[in-house]
Amino acid sequence: MFANFKQIFNPTNKDLRKKIYFTFLALFVFKLGTTIVVPGIDKSSLGTSSLGFLELMNVMGGGALEQFSIFALGVTPYITASIIIQLLEMDIVPYLAELSKQGGTGRAKLNQITRYLGIALAFIQGYMFSFAFVSNGTTSDYMMFSLILTAGTSLLLWIGDKITAKGIGNGISLIIMAGIIASLPNMFITAWDSLVITTSTQLFVLGITKFVLFVLLYIGIILGVVFVESAERRVPIQYANKSVSDSKQSYVPFKLNSAGVIPVIFASALISIPSILAQVMKSEAFTLFVNKYLTTNTVIGFVIYILCIFGFAYFYTFLQLKPKEMAENINKNGGFIPGVRPGEETNRYISTVLKRITTVGALSLSIIAALPILFGAFSGLPTSIRIGGTGLIIIVGVALDTYKKIDSELVTRKFSRNRR
Repeated sequence: MFANFKQIFNPTNKDLRKKIYFTFLALFVFKLGTTIVVPGIDKSSLGTSSLGFLELMNVMGGGALEQFSIFALGVTPYITASIIIQLLEMDIVPYLAELSKQGGTGRAKLNQITRYLGIALAFIQGYMFSFAFVSNGTTSDYMMFSLILTAGTSLLLWIGDKITAKGIGNGISLIIMAGIIASLPNMFITAWDSLVITTSTQLFVLGITKFVLFVLLYIGIILGVVFVESAERRVPIQYANKSVSDSKQSYVPFKLNSAGVIPVIFASALISIPSILAQVMKSEAFTLFVNKYLTTNTVIGFVIYILCIFGFAYFYTFLQLKPKEMAENINKNGGFIPGVRPGEETNRYISTVLKRITTVGALSLSIIAALPILFGAFSGLPTSIRIGGTGLIIIVGVALDTYKKIDSELVTRKFSRNRR
């Protein structure tokens, strides 16, 4: 890693440094936008002091929702639209299914449709959040706020595209990661204040010990997330035109957590719908029912949340990898899994492997997602202090992907120089 860091500042890698600087500049613009409150909003009248299950969305946006800034919605509408389009590609909408099979041209059209749907969802979410969090507003006020929030999301998508094209890594993912990282300093400051500053002089040393343990636990969970995100099951593939004694063994890698954070985001979005409706409807009976049964602070809500993560982990993994198509592609390329017959038996073998590793991956994902809820329930610390959670998974996943991208750029440049 440190060798790669030195190579970045090598005079021959000037163009790579420009990409990195451009990425940081774009992320700075995003962070700056999270501090600009939507025009016409009286911050004293905002009801964002208690976001409940929308806290995940607030963290992903760098605290923009709590501030009700122009980037309050972040890129969440686009993520939701992406999931919806991927679901509809499963032969539910023939036109979308056909586009998914047309290669690069089809993917470009699907990406355009996803963005249009994301902007439409941004307007709907913007109106709902404006109505829920801004008091004493008129219909025209809520429409204006919705348009501003939609414009903010559109600008973020444009910034993400520019990062992808002119910077390093996936722009949308980096924006989400930057928002989460921006909230970490405040979390550690709050933890220090709660564990050390507010304690008496006699308990000062005990408070420092607790804070050190908190930091060590946080680092330990990061290492655990890195292990889960890096772990994979390699299925060997033998090709008819290659001998068994070939030095390089071909294989198909299956990540332990192939679905990434999508199951957690999807489960969070699903279980947050009743809370959003309760804030919009302002019905005391419905609000009481939601708070009693449909929040993760209750046993029933917590169990539903974990079951949703498990269900979406299986569903999204098989949606993405498609064992039947994978078995057909292996067979078409003249390959086979040693000891497994081509065709239906290969399909069943791949499905079995996916089911087993997805069970372990979904369990790991559930534990990491449940940690902040359990920590908040038993520690007595403020809800802004989070151990584990979706944010860490996103940070680790995006950081690993970005590092691989930079490493690939350096290898390519080194190879090009050696050929000259």
